[in-house]
Amino acid sequence: MSERRLALPALLTLVMVWLSQAALAAGDCQHLTATGNPEYPPYLWRDPENPRQLIGANADLLKHLAKALGLVVDVVYVGPWSRAQEEVNTGRVDLLAGYFRTNARELVTDFISPPFLYTSSVAWVRKGEGFTYNDWSDLKGRRGGTLVNNSHGQAFDDYARAQLNLEAVPSASQAFQKLLLRRSDYVVFEQYPGLALARTLDKDEALDILDPPISSEGLYLALSRKSGCNVPALREKLARKMSELVAGPLPGQLVEQNLERWRRQQVESVR
Repeated sequence: MSERRLALPALLTLVMVWLSQAALAAGDCQHLTATGNPEYPPYLWRDPENPRQLIGANADLLKHLAKALGLVVDVVYVGPWSRAQEEVNTGRVDLLAGYFRTNARELVTDFISPPFLYTSSVAWVRKGEGFTYNDWSDLKGRRGGTLVNNSHGQAFDDYARAQLNLEAVPSASQAFQKLLLRRSDYVVFEQYPGLALARTLDKDEALDILDPPISSEGLYLALSRKSGCNVPALREKLARKMSELVAGPLPGQLVEQNLERWRRQQVESVR
């Protein structure tokens, strides 16, 4: 009986400590950081006027979401895509603003459903040097390029590991340059970001896309499992508000607006 009397106050003390820590964490989590792929227009790219920040459709949608929830989110540049993922995996950055969902990634991040956009991955080739392509098996025996730690959907990732010769490089620019130098036969990269990058490199007339797409995958907001702000209440709020946003026209509108924004910046940069 005496042991029970002693255990109850101890348990209550632990509960009170936990509640006070949770309240403190909630107070600290009004301001979060996010990052993503910096070579990803119109979804994400470095702000020419402030290269430490990322701008684009994903950043705009995330900030709209945060404002609706009374939060502040800074979308920051931390390095290439592989480094961005590492920063979130370790919890040094809270969120990834645009992530394909895979089994491996679910071990280190919590995905906020539903996805806010869908994007197609395609096989890029040199203009006039395409090859017969109907499905993934037609890529066998050829040298391909992709980005370090990039995904094009769980099904294609699994197939590529088992069947294809894909060299991973740190940046999309490097992958495209290797393709143009004939050091690879194709590059797997997303359609809109690839078009934007090709124009930036002034190589859009030298590249072509094979049809059909490799895959079409949803872009998710992903919260680091090591973030101190990753609590059920925040995940539920994010998911609820995300569902409201994707039910309307805003995500598509932001893509169109940022396509124009990107084009305008490229014109201004060559003046």
